[in-house]
Amino acid sequence: FTPKDTSIHYYPSKHQSINGQILNMQSNTNRPQSSHTSTSWSSDSGEPCGTGNKWAPRLLKECARAISEKDSSKIHHLLWMLNELASPYGDFDQKLAAYFLQALFCKTTESGQRCFKTLTSVAEKSHSFDSARKLILKFQEVSPWTTFGHVASNGAILEALDGESKLHIIDISNTLCTQWPTLLEALATRTDETPHLKLTVVVTANIVRSVMKEIGQRMEKFARLMGVPFEFRVISVLNHLGELTKEGLGIQEDEAIAVNCIGALRRVEVEERGAVIQMFQSLRPKIVTIVEEEADFSSSRHDFVKCFEECLRFYTLYFEMLEESFVHTSNERLMLERECSRNIVRVLACDDINEGECERRERGSHWCERLKEAYSQVRFSDDVVDDVKALLKRYRTGWALVLPQGDDHHSSGIYLTWKEEPVVWASAWKP
Repeated sequence: FTPKDTSIHYYPSKHQSINGQILNMQSNTNRPQSSHTSTSWSSDSGEPCGTGNKWAPRLLKECARAISEKDSSKIHHLLWMLNELASPYGDFDQKLAAYFLQALFCKTTESGQRCFKTLTSVAEKSHSFDSARKLILKFQEVSPWTTFGHVASNGAILEALDGESKLHIIDISNTLCTQWPTLLEALATRTDETPHLKLTVVVTANIVRSVMKEIGQRMEKFARLMGVPFEFRVISVLNHLGELTKEGLGIQEDEAIAVNCIGALRRVEVEERGAVIQMFQSLRPKIVTIVEEEADFSSSRHDFVKCFEECLRFYTLYFEMLEESFVHTSNERLMLERECSRNIVRVLACDDINEGECERRERGSHWCERLKEAYSQVRFSDDVVDDVKALLKRYRTGWALVLPQGDDHHSSGIYLTWKEEPVVWASAWKP
């Protein structure tokens, strides 16, 4: 049995036009107009109609249970059935089946690590600045999935560093500096003297390293255009965040520090997360911003069925969002789905030990428990919340902002929801 043939997240409106200046600098490429599919939603289940009869989740869960129970006959039968039905170019259920089938096959054959390395190598070979630029701009045009965290974090950072003359932002995100053009513009338009900004980008993903030189050149050019004194540094020699040290960051005594982590902490081994958070604290930052996707692949990582069901739940939401946001034949959508397929293999079919970064998300409430041991929360101001609300109004219906309720709410920060399901969590902290 061999499965069938079965990837970066720049700002919209005002924000997108600024990012476009960075991405399109010295380029005349026009962005395509937004277009959407017409998937409708059932009133009782909250699941999309017109995307098949939802056979894929049922078969996938049954196969996961068979793998957990080591029922080889049932495993072989279900994998064969899924392989006949699945297609990465088909309808919603066929796509879902294709990407999870790959992970189930790898889990069964214990080939997850080899498959993940192969998929990553293929993606890296086809990765370029131009392909990254097109993907980022299109994704931010149709979805606030990434820009939500950018707007919230930028607002908190600007308020925390207000009045400081030398700023040092440590960006740990692997997001190709997509949130910084609007921050540079905000600094350039301050009423007081424009501060000096040092941006240190910590890169741990090979696929990002390959384009950072060009990103740095464009960031420096945009900073000159904005009239902001700017220094750009890249740290790309790390295998994982546990190797990061205060000395390696080149921090000066007279700098006001901000640490920005977007999708970074989930890539740290679960047992090492406390130490990384403590290391951030040792930098004595004015602010630490954390943005993570709202899923739990950590507490259930030793229970394959539970981990599979949570992975299926989260990525079903993500694929449904892509289904509604992109046309069916969108190449950008296919690239994003393939990026997810690598992550699904990483979560379900790879051991975390000695394999560099992991892919172990935790929910906002779990991150809060960890972070409160070293930090106190910073509530997002009304101005920041208004900026996020204004951002979401630029997108189609279905997106919403959820704020914590009361001082004793179990989770700090704010949530981006899609069809009333929380998908991204943003928060701000200080030592």
